Amino acid sequence: MIKEFKEFAMRGNVLDMAIGIIIGAAFGKIITSIVSDVLMPPIGLLLGKVDFSNLFAVLSGDAAGKTVNTLAEAKAAGLVTINYGLFINTVIDFVIVAFVIFMLIRQVNRLKKADVKAPAAPSTKECAYCYSAIPLKAVRCPNCTSELKA
Repeated sequence: MIKEFKEFAMRGNVLDMAIGIIIGAAFGKIITSIVSDVLMPPIGLLLGKVDFSNLFAVLSGDAAGKTVNTLAEAKAAGLVTINYGLFINTVIDFVIVAFVIFMLIRQVNRLKKADVKAPAAPSTKECAYCYSAIPLKAVRCPNCTSELKA
């Protein structure tokens, strides 16, 4: 059983998939950092100094008369919240990753089209009398001996 698992794990497709997953996870962390640390602060500044990671709506819970200003305070007070700011960040993450994957697949498809060669020109023609395949330069059919028109 261990030998079979080792054979399965060492197949090219499994290793390629594992490498792809690892690189994808690292790429996802990079995109998350770009969105939360680079893109969203200027967007929040343009929209009136809004921090998207602290956008939430309180559903229920007792804050003992306190007003909470941050998501961390709401969590510490035990309030039930809808974190729509974090959702917006996640949606932007997804859109960026989907766009990059789309561009990657588009480029791969373009490279595949470039690799496809034009079909070779035919080297034979059909005899008009016996319908057998004969060389293009033939002036007489080797099968039925008919004279062929140029």
